[in-house]
Amino acid sequence: MKSFNAYYRFVKPYWKLIALTLVIGMIKFGIPLTLPIIMKYVVDDLLLGDLPTDVKVERLVYVMLGAFGLFVIVRAPIEYLRQYFAQLTTSRILYDLRNYLYAHIQKLSLSYYQNRKTGEIISRMINDAEQTKSIVETGLMNVWLDLFTLTIALGFMFYMDLELTLISIIVLPFYALAVKRLYKRLKGHSKARSQALADMQSYLVERVNGIAVTKSFTLEVEEASRFADKNANFLRKALALTRWNARTNAIINTLTDMAPLFVLTYGGYQVIHQHITLGAFMAFFAYLDRLYGPLRRLVNASTELTQASASLERVVELMNEPYDIKDDPSAQPIDNVHGKIEFDDVSFKYGDASGWILHRIRLTIEPGQTVALVGMSGGGKSSLISLLPRFYDIQQGTIRLDGIPLQDITLRSLRGHIGMVLQDNILFSGSVRDNILFGNPSADEASIVQAAIAANAHDFISGLPNGYDTEIGERGVKLSGGQKQRVAIARVFLKNPRILVLDEATSALDLESEHLIQESLEKLAKDRTTLIVAHRLSTITHADQIVLIEDGEIKEKGTHEQLMRLGGGYARLFSVQNLKDLHPAVTNPY
Repeated sequence: MKSFNAYYRFVKPYWKLIALTLVIGMIKFGIPLTLPIIMKYVVDDLLLGDLPTDVKVERLVYVMLGAFGLFVIVRAPIEYLRQYFAQLTTSRILYDLRNYLYAHIQKLSLSYYQNRKTGEIISRMINDAEQTKSIVETGLMNVWLDLFTLTIALGFMFYMDLELTLISIIVLPFYALAVKRLYKRLKGHSKARSQALADMQSYLVERVNGIAVTKSFTLEVEEASRFADKNANFLRKALALTRWNARTNAIINTLTDMAPLFVLTYGGYQVIHQHITLGAFMAFFAYLDRLYGPLRRLVNASTELTQASASLERVVELMNEPYDIKDDPSAQPIDNVHGKIEFDDVSFKYGDASGWILHRIRLTIEPGQTVALVGMSGGGKSSLISLLPRFYDIQQGTIRLDGIPLQDITLRSLRGHIGMVLQDNILFSGSVRDNILFGNPSADEASIVQAAIAANAHDFISGLPNGYDTEIGERGVKLSGGQKQRVAIARVFLKNPRILVLDEATSALDLESEHLIQESLEKLAKDRTTLIVAHRLSTITHADQIVLIEDGEIKEKGTHEQLMRLGGGYARLFSVQNLKDLHPAVTNPY
């Protein structure tokens, strides 16, 4: 019930459309209910009646013309409208639901994605969301229309013959008992199947993204075997659900088929003894089909709704994921950023279970300064810069921008003033232009080209087959590492942020690409507050402040000259790197 309450918000805007569909559906399902009455009249009054032959023929023609008009001319557009409005309603609800889910997952923190599989999220948004449409189409429309049909049919049957009606519904208690017993386990089987599908989809997404690794290690056969295991697990869950559905349908259909046999036996006896007319018996038997047809659909609806409710639970679980990082009620946007950053006694860890990643960090960065964070891998450098755009929230201390605590600034405003260039920047499928426009979606063509020129990217983009309109493939696979990095820098130029964060932006590139990118980064950093996580120390000797971070603590800070004179950890690292650069064959013979 709680799951449906969460889903109801998407259904509520379309209640008028649902009501209209129900009214049209009542007309559609009501039309066939007239056929047994027509049959009774034709058999008893025309075929077996005492009227003159020419009168019988005349009345038969009038009756059949009316029936053809009702069943052909009226029913066709009614059927079309019912199907159209039903599909229109469910499609719009699914459209709203998926839009909401996508907007929702955009607001979830990075830690959520680090603890979830991509395929699992996609499965809930696509497969499980699609299954929920049965709740509207079946649960809010077809079930009520079948109940309407069943009620009208029962009314006619009671009116025509009380005893025959009681005989025809004698199996209904067994129906109720079967549904109660059989559908108890159906939901569990449905949920297990959905989870198995999500697991398989997660595995597939991960392996497709890492196909180069599979090929480089020649693991195609082993990977095919592992996927077969995932696929076999899904097959087992699907077959378990299928077996339970088959068992359910076998029992329900057996019960359904018993009712006509009872009616045929007792009704035939009544006709033989002339207690009811042949036409009345035929009409009653026709209404019996109108009774058990909806009953069969109601049982099938129970199957659909049970499966849909299992999927709905998975969708609602995603909808109810809390936002770890969100705006405080008092948060305000910030304009005219100068770029002063203060880390005041900041301590941070990833969740309650982990140890401290950063401990009592005290650091002040003045507007326009370039600050380099150096140290061994795992020391906490990348964690420190991820706190600035509030990808994670700190547990102790305060981070301020221009004297304002970050929690007092809206996330959109805060991140709007920060540009990030990472070691492995993500590009999206689409054109080069589309990816640069991430920096500013409303930018004009001249601004795009200007940003590309500043990033030393314009020349190689112009040489692509379609220039700025060249499709670069998923994650930019059609570009080299240096080209991807320059496109990423171009979109930061287009964003024109006041604060720049560079996280080992050149460490994985060849010397020529590094030179071009280093040149563009120097232009990008001019007159901006810049934080650099550096792997190669020779690239940050110009920094206004160099901060050595080890084991989550600041061990040294100062200019390059000051730290070299100090002769501490930074000086040792710098000397080791210079030694490697001077004697690469000795230090790294391979």
